[in-house]
Amino acid sequence: MVILLNNKYFFMQFLVKINNVKNTDELEGSWSLSDFKELLNRFEVPDADTLKENEVKDFLFMAINEFEPREAASIVLDYKLSDHLNEGQIDNISLEMLEEKMAEKYTEIDLHKPLFEVNQLLYKAYNGKFPHIQVNVIDLEIKSKNGEDFEIDKELVLKALVHGLSDNNLLLRLFGDQLEGKVPFPEAEGIIWELKGKEADRYEMVTSEKWLTKDEVEKTEFECEVVPYEEAKEEN
Repeated sequence: MVILLNNKYFFMQFLVKINNVKNTDELEGSWSLSDFKELLNRFEVPDADTLKENEVKDFLFMAINEFEPREAASIVLDYKLSDHLNEGQIDNISLEMLEEKMAEKYTEIDLHKPLFEVNQLLYKAYNGKFPHIQVNVIDLEIKSKNGEDFEIDKELVLKALVHGLSDNNLLLRLFGDQLEGKVPFPEAEGIIWELKGKEADRYEMVTSEKWLTKDEVEKTEFECEVVPYEEAKEEN
């Protein structure tokens, strides 16, 4: 296959450096104080509004422990995901997530991050009755090899990052055509949970261990070519 744009070969060349891959089991900002207060109401805690801010989380965890794990899971799932899941789906997930890592297994990739947040709240409240799930926070640098301006997004980051990963990485096995720019790659939005700029050419991304593990990073500094799908045309 030849990629053409206006009868010219088209791709972008980048220099990539992976500075660090760090595991964590908690994402900052997943739950706010107002979230905890609303959950206190849903777990039927009286006078929740009178609690001091530093007491809210502890009281919520105590309230959660008054319920059976599956029932508690249903309550938290309904609060977090009722806009995306119906009652039957919530009921099924509340049972499965006691044994399965639903933040990695669920078919809708876009829901992996909120499912992780639900799982970890319950994991900590019950001190381990739910699976322990970890994610990776990756510190990396991406810059244009030729000094050209470019707009960073999740799709571009994934297309560049995979050039440093081992061939058995799940992204390469499941999304080969997307990574090569042959077809659209909407899944990138759900695969990368967070993407933040830190300073010039340096970024922090969060993704599930399902998609990338530290052991799969084979190269920490490399050059790569990225083909954006929206600019690509195929010519046999």
